[in-house]
Amino acid sequence: MTSRVVDTPHGPARVVLHCAPEGRAALLLGHGAGGGIDAPDLVAAARAAVDAGVHVALVEQPYRVAGRRAPAPATHLDAAWLAVADDLGSRWFDDLPLVFGGRSSGARVACRTSAEGQAVAVLCLAFPVHPPGKPEKTRLPELDAVEVSALVVQGENDPFGRPGPAHHREVVVLPGDHNLKADLDGVHRAVGEWLARVLRPLEV
Repeated sequence: MTSRVVDTPHGPARVVLHCAPEGRAALLLGHGAGGGIDAPDLVAAARAAVDAGVHVALVEQPYRVAGRRAPAPATHLDAAWLAVADDLGSRWFDDLPLVFGGRSSGARVACRTSAEGQAVAVLCLAFPVHPPGKPEKTRLPELDAVEVSALVVQGENDPFGRPGPAHHREVVVLPGDHNLKADLDGVHRAVGEWLARVLRPLEV
């Protein structure tokens, strides 16, 4: 495990790297709005990726590094994320395919930046389709705009809603709610199987 600080347009971000023995790709994972990179489902996903031969970078956004609880605006989050992806792509993961991912707010960032960051796939843990009790305020267009293979792992009782499968998009529904803690083995299994499947066509 290696930790490094990456300068972004909105302050320093912190990255914790977990390297696989022979990395076939790299997975960047972002945290939720009020949580950190130690969220249980992020940890389970990171372990699954390393087990599948994929390097992992857990990305802590600048507002969290600065000690603030309230999330930064979406444009700041996206710009910081892309700066981190660019830095990691050139310094650590040169020539490796990048998978973007995250939980909740971090999943939204991964979706919004996937095209510009040239991600080969997107992993969404607990994608917040809408604020609780406000289905009219949908964020589904962010998910629908993803043009590469995507996996959504969602709790069956998530108050933030549940997206359906679509072209390029698989949805795995697990017991539990928005934190996905009720079935961490299920998170590990779903992420590991999906990564192995989506990365296979990219291997020479």
